[in-house]
This record gives sequence, structure tokens and C-alpha cells, in this order.
Amino acid sequence: MALQLGDVAPDFTAETTEGEVNFHEWLGDSWGILFSHPKDFTPVCTTELGEVARLKGEFDKRNTKVIGLSVDPVSDHHSWKEDIEETQGQALNFPLIGDPEKKIADLYGMIHPNSLESLTVRSVFIIGPDKKVKLTITYPASTGRNFQEILRVLDSLQLTAGYSVSTPVNWNDGDDVIIAPAISDADAKEKFPKGFRTLKPYLRLTPQPNK
Repeated sequence: MALQLGDVAPDFTAETTEGEVNFHEWLGDSWGILFSHPKDFTPVCTTELGEVARLKGEFDKRNTKVIGLSVDPVSDHHSWKEDIEETQGQALNFPLIGDPEKKIADLYGMIHPNSLESLTVRSVFIIGPDKKVKLTITYPASTGRNFQEILRVLDSLQLTAGYSVSTPVNWNDGDDVIIAPAISDADAKEKFPKGFRTLKPYLRLTPQPNK
């Protein structure tokens, strides 16, 4: 059965380009992003890894560790790193898991036989400090991911984990947010001292509370 939101992310120990990693221990108290790639030395994956490396500072600011995976061995990853740096202008600065026996891919349901019979699809898992899955996204092998969108979702997840709010359509960090309908107007006045606008009794907007 596929992992569901709220499930504990399966723990594992694996070899990576930065040595052996015990996943839960490696995460510690951080948020985490685990994302898979169909295969080493493929064009779309090469561009994605370069972009994640460029964005590592943004993930660091959000107390988030990133780790990649493909079903190729770590020795191939090390060779691929040179191509990534050469073509993307950015050296790899986060670990890549080697999973040639597909053990982790199977744990996380990263192989979709109707799409790619033996290779991982482009899966993304955002995992909270409680080690629970907060988000899953699956892309086909042909479509590169938008990591600005993944950063945007991460901002929303971290905000809504700490406040009784949700984020509206096309929300970006700094935009107004929605007050949870279960909170009364009286309580909302206390919880959100910046005030709020009532569009409908169930739709009240307030400035982002942690800004």
C-alpha cells in the first residue's frame, strides 16, 4: 500500500555519496525532502540535481535536509557528479542514495510498473521533524520538477504546523492566510492581533502571523 499523508516515513540505512546514512537519525530534528530519480546520466535528472544544489541555502534556512535517490549504485553517482557540475555550473552538495536492490524504492512506492517497470518515477516526499509524511508528489519521468513550488509548499507546511491557519490558492510566503473556520471571531481577535477581513463567515483573511 502506498504511503499516506500522516504515515511515519519508513526508516532505512543506506550508502550515499556522503557515506552511510541512517535516515531517521540523519534527519534529527530537521524537516526532510527525499526525492527519487529514474536513472543516473539522464538529462532531466541532471538539471534537477543542479537546481537543488543551487537552492541548498534556501532549504538550510528552512531547517530542511535534502537527499536524493536512484536505483543506480553510489559509484555511478560519484561519476555523475562531475557531469552535473560541468553542465549545471553547480557542484552537488547533498547526499545521493544508491539503491541498486530497490529496497528503499519499494519501501516508499517509488516504482510504478505501469510507468517505469524497474526504475523510480520522480517522487517527492516532505517529512516533518516528527518523521511523518507531510506531502507526496509524483511526476512522470519526462517532466522535470519545479523546486520553487516545492519550496512554496514547504513554507506553507511549516507555517500551518505552527499556527491555526491555511494558505489560499497561489499563496506565497508573505501573503495573507486563512484563519481556521473552527476559531471563533473572538478567539481570532486574540490569536491574530494584526486583525482580519471577513469575506464569508468561513473565509477570513489575516496577515501572515510569523511575519
